[in-house]
Amino acid sequence: MTRPTKGRNTVMAMPKRTAKSTPRTRALNAAGFQDAFDTIVDNVDTVIKGKEAAVRLVLTAMIADGHVLLEDMPGTGKTMLARSLSQSIDANVNRIQCTPDLLPSDVTGAPVLDMRTSTFSFREGPIFANVLLVDEINRATPKTQSALLEAMQERNVTIDGHTHRLPTPFLILATQNPLELAGTFPLPEAQLDRFLLKLSIGYPDRQAESDLLDANSATEAITRLTAVSSTAEIVALQEYAKTVNVPEPVKMYIVDVCQATRTDPSLMLGASARASISLMRATRVRAASQGRVHVLPDDVRALLTAVLAHRLILTPDAQLRDETVDNVIERILARIPVPLGVDGPAAPSLVGA
Repeated sequence: MTRPTKGRNTVMAMPKRTAKSTPRTRALNAAGFQDAFDTIVDNVDTVIKGKEAAVRLVLTAMIADGHVLLEDMPGTGKTMLARSLSQSIDANVNRIQCTPDLLPSDVTGAPVLDMRTSTFSFREGPIFANVLLVDEINRATPKTQSALLEAMQERNVTIDGHTHRLPTPFLILATQNPLELAGTFPLPEAQLDRFLLKLSIGYPDRQAESDLLDANSATEAITRLTAVSSTAEIVALQEYAKTVNVPEPVKMYIVDVCQATRTDPSLMLGASARASISLMRATRVRAASQGRVHVLPDDVRALLTAVLAHRLILTPDAQLRDETVDNVIERILARIPVPLGVDGPAAPSLVGA
């Protein structure tokens, strides 16, 4: 278990729960992938009521080996989502509450002097977890935010010339408040580009909030949650997703959409090559989660806004015309032909843990 940084109250280590029963072994073919995916989503849904679409997107990001930026109001379940997902796969989860005085070493860890041996040993920071919740990330200074860049892209942390490998799977769930701007530091484009998805959980509807009250009437629902999968199975799902076929017409559809964002007159900054790779990875996971062995254009269209919107920047003129990034994406989709009759070969069957 990762130890919190001594002397600071901004880092919290969340205890790892032990499953009451061993999750069953699944054969990872198309049906097995869908079953494993749905089982995890259903388990999280016992805590996060009425937000299945958001839960599926966050799990998609984890299996696609990406990260998620949640922009939402306080109390909408962001922390609970991170905890319930990590408990569902029997993983380690840590939480960092970002403040302006947070230091990079509070995130990554630092060498500590052992007085008995007069030598330095590396003490891991909270980033060494399977799921890291970075709460109010835009309240940390740019120097501290930059401590996450290597971890998000390369899954490593380099301290004093020594590289330390992060656990697998590794997911960063970062949050920011859409209203409070005082004392915040906007995320630079290079960091935004490292988030596979940006989404909002939103408030529950009337029935979902009623179910939420029932589930938490005696004790918190999270305390009764047990593991239905494992980190080993998540790694197996990641490997299987890489085998899902992306037909050539769908691949070129991704390319055409991303390239169109770079020439649209309303956009000052279009989608990067990293964005197109991220979109392809996410569509593979979505296809597999629906029991398919190849990606369809519908997968691209369903994920496009979540993957691209936070990477695009409007020109000043477009902002004055009250255009939005969502409107630009819709316009681009309307003018790019959708490939029809797409099919693909079967993906191989793997054995999951």
